[in-house]
Amino acid sequence: MNELTPKFNPTEVEAGRYEKWLEADVFKPSGNPDAEPYSIVIPPPNVTGKLHLGHAWDTTLQDIIIRQKRMQGFDTLWLPGMDHAGIATQAKVAARLAEDGILPQDLGREKFLDKVWEWKDEYATTIKEQWGKMGISVDYSRERFTLDEGLSQAVRKVFVQLYNKGWIYRGEKLINWDPKAMTALSDIEVIHKEIDGAFYHITYQIEGSDEFVEIATTRPETFLGDTAVIVNEKDERYKHLVGKNVILPIINRVIPILTDDHADMEKGTGVVKITPAHDPNDFEVAMRHDLPMINMMNNDGTINENGGKYEGLDRFEARKQIVADLKELGQLVDIKPVRHEVGHSERTGVVVEPRLSTQWFVKMDELAKNAIANQATEDAVEFYPPRFNDTFMQWMENVHDWVISRQLWWGHQIPAWYNEAGEMYVGEEAPEGEGWTQDADVLDTWFSSALWPFSTMGWPDENSADFKRYFPTSTLVTGYDIIFFWVSRMIFQSLEFTGKSPFHNVLIHGLIRDEEGRKMSKSLGNGIDPMDVIEKYGADALRWFLSNGSAPGQDVRFSYDKMDAAWNFINKIWNVSRYILMNAEDVSADAVSSALTKVANKTAGNVTDRWILTRLNDTARRVTEQMDKFEFGVAGHILYNFIWDEFANWYLELTKEVMFGEDEAEKDITRAVLLHVLDQVLRLLHPIMPFFTEEIFEKLPNTSGSIVVAEYPKVRPEFNDDKASEGVAMLIELITAVRNIRAEVNTPLSKAVPMLIKSEHADFLNAVSPYISRFTNPSELTIAKDLAVPEQAMSAVITGAELYLPLAGLINIEEEIARLEKELAKWQKELDLVNKKLGNERFVANAKAEVVQKEKDKLADYQEKFDTVKARIAELKEN
Repeated sequence: MNELTPKFNPTEVEAGRYEKWLEADVFKPSGNPDAEPYSIVIPPPNVTGKLHLGHAWDTTLQDIIIRQKRMQGFDTLWLPGMDHAGIATQAKVAARLAEDGILPQDLGREKFLDKVWEWKDEYATTIKEQWGKMGISVDYSRERFTLDEGLSQAVRKVFVQLYNKGWIYRGEKLINWDPKAMTALSDIEVIHKEIDGAFYHITYQIEGSDEFVEIATTRPETFLGDTAVIVNEKDERYKHLVGKNVILPIINRVIPILTDDHADMEKGTGVVKITPAHDPNDFEVAMRHDLPMINMMNNDGTINENGGKYEGLDRFEARKQIVADLKELGQLVDIKPVRHEVGHSERTGVVVEPRLSTQWFVKMDELAKNAIANQATEDAVEFYPPRFNDTFMQWMENVHDWVISRQLWWGHQIPAWYNEAGEMYVGEEAPEGEGWTQDADVLDTWFSSALWPFSTMGWPDENSADFKRYFPTSTLVTGYDIIFFWVSRMIFQSLEFTGKSPFHNVLIHGLIRDEEGRKMSKSLGNGIDPMDVIEKYGADALRWFLSNGSAPGQDVRFSYDKMDAAWNFINKIWNVSRYILMNAEDVSADAVSSALTKVANKTAGNVTDRWILTRLNDTARRVTEQMDKFEFGVAGHILYNFIWDEFANWYLELTKEVMFGEDEAEKDITRAVLLHVLDQVLRLLHPIMPFFTEEIFEKLPNTSGSIVVAEYPKVRPEFNDDKASEGVAMLIELITAVRNIRAEVNTPLSKAVPMLIKSEHADFLNAVSPYISRFTNPSELTIAKDLAVPEQAMSAVITGAELYLPLAGLINIEEEIARLEKELAKWQKELDLVNKKLGNERFVANAKAEVVQKEKDKLADYQEKFDTVKARIAELKEN
């Protein structure tokens, strides 16, 4: 007997299941040349540690998509891989070495990289184990890493081609500098945070006079790099000073007073200090006036030799000393507190320093122009939700040149070489001959990640089988926080090097927040480890929560209450499955097929069998429609309602009238229908909850192989029976109404009471009267198209029928009228809503005909109920 344990235990169900799937190779592409290809490349997690909930969300949604497409017969490829994450990984390894008192410089580049590769192997193994616990169905035979030789070849080719076109260049520009990681950062690697600071008001003396000008700055230490002060040429206050010089305090360097529109007469004192090597606006001023640019800071954020007596001090310690010295000189006028935004490194968290530096850049104007133009073509990337297309377009329209060099050892070393003669060579391979030294810097990690969709498919070999078959990829799933970092760069690089968009669809999800709506962070201590959640609830429960948490693009709050609800839902299905397996373990596949045919032809089975098959059809259709739109939350809601309410709470209970009866032939039909619906429910659920659905699926009497490659449910028109659907809906509504009335007058189901039903569908209701009797316990049951309405009776109006329970002695007429008036108000509210919708010309003109008709049907139903309740109130008041 294929027994299930009395209670769902995720640890037992999920143990070893993933390894069995891998052994069976069920995750690999089918190789069917007639099947439509569907491909996803996994957003690569970096190798700095464990998966976080955001990545668990990515992988869950992608796995749902790929599992469903695989079951639908697509030739699916889900290609896994990992990102080397230059800054983050190098910092992690350096921190580990520091615990043993070792600096990277002590080892040298090659030996340090050996340590990083050891780290990569350790954490890549951890990540793959966690992928297994999540149940993601990737093809490990195609696993890639951004530093693989094939991907490295693609990186070199792209760099060289862009360089030869003049779109990669080396130059001295103002960039964002991370003093902790000691590397350049791109604009989008800088996070602006609001912090407490101050405006320091300082006086500069006019050379050769006793006159002073006052400037205000939030970074007084940068005066060490000042090369001018500017005023607006229209500012009458300072016209007499233009062309003169000021003397920088303490260091006594003389710099000119110039005019420039950058000086705002209405802002501050109207006098602006210019520090070209440490401020982007000042850099532009210096370019206009051909000013010298003095870098006053070392790579680690300490003051360099240009800082005089402050040389060697940390930038913030130097600020304190300079402020104290200025105060002693009498040239510190005031300190005014201010709350302002300051750039911080996205990787290390330290305050970023704008700094003049020689770096490698990607010229973005043409690449951005191509990406923008492509969004107006048939090859446009479709964003879900569509509003993120605007986010993408706005960034591309305002993008700056991309600084791509990083002062690191871990990463793709820049393919440029220099010799003592001052010559530079750029190529995919090292130049021939002696005396060449490769550029020590590496490329921004996002440079290689931008090539991920096609470099992982074998490009630059455009004849690669995978590239020809599976590129462009079908769908990318990622969070909105990396649209700029990654999504945008993949699009413009793919268009440039393959002539195609890298993917057809981009599904954007939000961030996972804690129960209070706060972003999860180490500082708050509110992070949730998905592996801890899996240990307690199982991967299926976590995946159900992640897929049903929110609509595309929306943030979601993690909640243990929701995890409890997810586990309870799985346990409900588990118990339903136990009941069905105990009652239908010997039903053959032929018996199921034969029974379903008879039910469809109405030669056997009852109305509840035809109803549940109709509802199953509708559920499969609606779930598939919502999954195709990436509305996993809506799809989950539809599945939940069908499984919990219609299948478990109603159909299973209704079948007990048959299962506890004497008609063996009817029992056989019901058992077959139960098995079929359970089978289809498991298939519909499998993409979301792979582990326990496989566990139950393999215990069904008529299944073979893995549910991973089982056929996904399709609508079977022969099962549609609108009359059965409407009839059982009326039956359920009637039973529910009786239970509600009994509850209102505190009359338990165990006490039999008389019941009268007035309905145009009396023939049908008489046919299903055994169900009515079983679930409502009437002492007398009268069903007729026309009957005398008792004076003292509780009543209810349902679709297609009026229900009366003559509860003499239990009913209070005034209370019954009050109850009915509340019901009347409810139907009036429903009528108002429908009338408002149908009165909207835009809705009627633009909605589908069936949607409009559905609203009209509602209107007729609500009006009938309103009229009936109103008439009943009038009757009671007359009596």
